[in-house]
Amino acid sequence: MISGIVLAAGTSSRMGSPKQLLSYRGRPLLQHVIDRAGTAGLNELLVVLGYSAPEITEAIELPGHARIVVNTSYESGHASSLRLGLDSASPKTRAAMIFLGDQPDLRTEVIVAVFSLYAETGGPVVRAEYRGDPGHPVMLDRSIWGKISSSSGDRGAGPVLARHPEWVVPAAVDLPPPLEVDTPEDFQALIAGDPETT
Repeated sequence: MISGIVLAAGTSSRMGSPKQLLSYRGRPLLQHVIDRAGTAGLNELLVVLGYSAPEITEAIELPGHARIVVNTSYESGHASSLRLGLDSASPKTRAAMIFLGDQPDLRTEVIVAVFSLYAETGGPVVRAEYRGDPGHPVMLDRSIWGKISSSSGDRGAGPVLARHPEWVVPAAVDLPPPLEVDTPEDFQALIAGDPETT
């Protein structure tokens, strides 16, 4: 069983308003990530919310195999949301694919590349690599969840993976990384680069 975890609990401090709710192609920005992850062949999908969780919950639609978990400690950083997502996954889950909730232009072929390489190698970590640069999604085998859960702050699994490069199998794709929407300027860049809106 493979779970997906969408991390979307942050305060959007650099945006000035909940970026999860920004209207992109007529839907909330977070909805695009959920939709893409929802068709990835995962057995369950967990959407980790925190700041403005009631408003975001009201605005989004979940596929049948998805559920929301709320991180009440979201202010402590990204790592707490990752830890909650892993702790909330089914006991039958053998690996979790981690998505960022602010990357609405994530491509399906990248998800497929990560999924396929994990099936081939067993990880323990399979990470998307965009023309040599590491990014998301990242597949984490359950065998290392205990080490990942010890992380703190805003860097999530990053420090642990930096200490254990031998764990990481790169899923190389010849694509630019999806834009991470953190600021109003990022959002304008997303719209400017979207063929559906230009």
